[in-house]
Amino acid sequence: MSDTARTRHARTLFAGIASEYERMGAALSFGQDPRWRRFLVDRVRAAPGSSVLDVASGTGLVARALEARGYRVTALDASEEMLGANTGRRVLAHAERLPFGDGSFDALTFTYLLRYVDDPGATLVELARVLRPGGPIASLEFAVPAARWAQPLWRSYTRLVMPAAGSIVSPAWAYTGRFLGPSIESYWHEHPLDEQLAAWHAAGIGGVRWRRMSNGAAIVVWGRKR
Repeated sequence: MSDTARTRHARTLFAGIASEYERMGAALSFGQDPRWRRFLVDRVRAAPGSSVLDVASGTGLVARALEARGYRVTALDASEEMLGANTGRRVLAHAERLPFGDGSFDALTFTYLLRYVDDPGATLVELARVLRPGGPIASLEFAVPAARWAQPLWRSYTRLVMPAAGSIVSPAWAYTGRFLGPSIESYWHEHPLDEQLAAWHAAGIGGVRWRRMSNGAAIVVWGRKR
C-alpha cells in the first residue's frame, strides 16, 4: 500500500519514541494507560487458543496480555521500530490493507490507530473483513473529556505539561508531547462519538458498546462482527 502524508508522519513519529514508549505511556497517563489496556483485553471474550490479530500492536503491551490469557496472537504494526520490541508472530503492514484473507481471525484488537489513518471508516471495514462472523473486536483510543469541567484541565495538561515532560526525555518525545493534544482534539472534532459508533455499525459490527475511562481521557469500544 502506498504511503500517504499521514502514514509517513505516523511512522516517523513512532520511530523516534519506540525505545521509551512503554515507560512514557504509563508516566504521561499517570499509570492509567496500562489499566485502559487491561480493560480492553477483558473485552475479548473468546475461547482459549483462539487466534487474535492485534493491530497497531506497537511494542506489544496488548499482545503480551492476550498471550498470557492463552490466545494465539499475531501482532501487526506499520512501524518497524515499534514492532521490533514486540514478541511472538510479528507482521509489518498497514491496517488499511491487511495481508490476510477474509475471516482469518477469531478476535481482533487495535489501539490508538484511527487518528493515524486517512479514512477511519474504511479502515474499520478492513479490520472487520479479517474477523470471522461472531468474533469480538475491541479498541482503545484517546478521547477529549465530555464533561465541561474536565476540558480546561485536559487542555492545559496536553498543551503544557506533556510537551514539558517530553522535552526532559528527548526531542522526539518533546515533539510527541506537542503533537498529541491537538491531534486528539482534531480527531474528535472531525469524528464525534456518534459518528465513530456509526462507523462501527457500518463496518458490520453489532452489539457495539463503549466506556469512557479516567474522566474521559480515553475510550474503549467493543462489539462483535455480525
